[in-house]
Amino acid sequence: MSKRLILTSILLLVASLVSCNPKVKPPAEPEKPATPSLTLDYKAVKVFEFSWADVAGETSYKLLEDEDGSGNFDEVASIPANATNYELEVFLPNKVNARYKLAACNDVGCSESAAVSVEADQLVKAVGYFKASNTGAGDGFGYSAALSADGNTLAVGAPYEDSGATGINGNENDDSMRSSGAVYVFVHNTTGAWSQQAYVKASNTGANDNFGAALALSADGNTLAVGAPYEDSSATGINGNENDDSVTNSGAVYIFIRSGSSWAQQAYVKASNTEAYDNFGSALALSADGNTLAVGAWSEDGSATGINGDESDNSAPDSGAVYVFTRSGSSWTQQAYVKASNTEASDWFGTSVALSSDGNTLAVGADGEDSGATGINGDESDNSASISGAAYVFTRSGSSWTQQAYVKASNAEADDWFGWSVALSGSGDLLAVGAPREDSSATGINGDESDNSAPDSGAVYVFGRSGSSWTQQAYVKASNTAQDDWFGTPLAFSADGNTLAVGAIYEDSSATGINGDEDDDSATNSGAVYVFGRSGSDWAQLAYVKATNTGELDKFGSSVALSAGGDTLGVGAYWEDSGAAGIGGDQDDDSITNSGAVYAF
Repeated sequence: MSKRLILTSILLLVASLVSCNPKVKPPAEPEKPATPSLTLDYKAVKVFEFSWADVAGETSYKLLEDEDGSGNFDEVASIPANATNYELEVFLPNKVNARYKLAACNDVGCSESAAVSVEADQLVKAVGYFKASNTGAGDGFGYSAALSADGNTLAVGAPYEDSGATGINGNENDDSMRSSGAVYVFVHNTTGAWSQQAYVKASNTGANDNFGAALALSADGNTLAVGAPYEDSSATGINGNENDDSVTNSGAVYIFIRSGSSWAQQAYVKASNTEAYDNFGSALALSADGNTLAVGAWSEDGSATGINGDESDNSAPDSGAVYVFTRSGSSWTQQAYVKASNTEASDWFGTSVALSSDGNTLAVGADGEDSGATGINGDESDNSASISGAAYVFTRSGSSWTQQAYVKASNAEADDWFGWSVALSGSGDLLAVGAPREDSSATGINGDESDNSAPDSGAVYVFGRSGSSWTQQAYVKASNTAQDDWFGTPLAFSADGNTLAVGAIYEDSSATGINGDEDDDSATNSGAVYVFGRSGSDWAQLAYVKATNTGELDKFGSSVALSAGGDTLGVGAYWEDSGAAGIGGDQDDDSITNSGAVYAF
């Protein structure tokens, strides 16, 4: 008999025995894992920690999220077997109604835990609270703020800080130079912890220079531009004599670069036509790579129009100018001297500036401009609406700049200050312009812009570009529009233009945290920030954001910054009063008036 026949016979015999003997059972079918039990708690700034007991039979876990409370759960994380905790970094304004489940899974299927909801105290605890390392009265920490693209580097300006230190990490406790100003750089590590990386001062620190009044960061966070609009040097161009203080309030910009964790000053930048009271450095913008810098000088006096005109003719006081600089290697040069197409005295061109990621689109606000025109490329010579304001869009081809659009509000009126703030999306195809003294009582998106029953409530206008043509996409108001709120004071876009943050520094609600009671006006000038989201060309308000320690006169929303993905929001409150220092200190210690704070959501 062959070996194959013998083997076949044996297998048949075994099968027969098994079928005849009830005590011999085939292997049991596997079962789904046991149902896990999920706990949610605050872990660190913008971080939720989920924990559970490991369950039998699982081969993996999935974290599921219902972000808006609609009941639709989507997977947000895949977690290895045997894990018992997971940390999720979140954008807090989107998590007010969020719920989470944990699914334990194997080849048979998944068993889901009961849903857990985000509690109000978890949201509040997860808000980052940043103070200077040398908190001082009247320092105005948070007057300006900037975030890197990934949200892991935060720069904060305190233009009224008093130290006489110079350079990096000097003596921050020497208060011998009143309102010289300082900048603080914070970094976020992979464990969710923040720490201060650098204390930054000018190389020629001087009293009342207001170093830190304006800030800009490159996308990687490795290039930092700092404005000191009241610096007094008569130098011109790059790296001139910074110790000659013969031209009062001419203004300067300082460029710093980071290598590893060390910062150093790369350039000292002045206008090509430095003059007294020009306030060069009052507004700043950097391209994503940090190689193009735009600098506003809102009170420059030149009467030139367009690009690279006669910068020595000072017959238009406070008309304003913008200067564009470029970097090659480590060397900076001025590329363009930019003026409005309708330059006139007191137009304040350069009050605000913004650059697209590639640096090839420049937006400039001139909130003192007087034209009664509305929309795009109207009659810019009609001065029938004093201080209505305007914005200008310029584009670059190679090294040449041209004006692409003259932009006005759809309801341009006197004293609206359209152009006080501007923001561009990364592509440069979306432009937001703030008019903090606009008077409509409308709320939300595209309301009645002709009703002027709420003076100085403020508005924001969003414009879109197709090819080289611009059109207004949205007229944006707060959800709780009120007189004197100044909605639109600062603005920030995410890189994709799908998230817009708007500050209203004089809003009065005593609410705290996210989506609180916006109608309780018992905390005068506490300030607020509103977050809007876009779907296609449609805008909607996503969140109403307040400080975690809302206080009267704090001016929360004095600065706003968004990461490229719109998932980290930084907000300054430069008149906040806590005596805390560093990160996560005592928010309720109101012992140091107007010291200032920054909050991360």
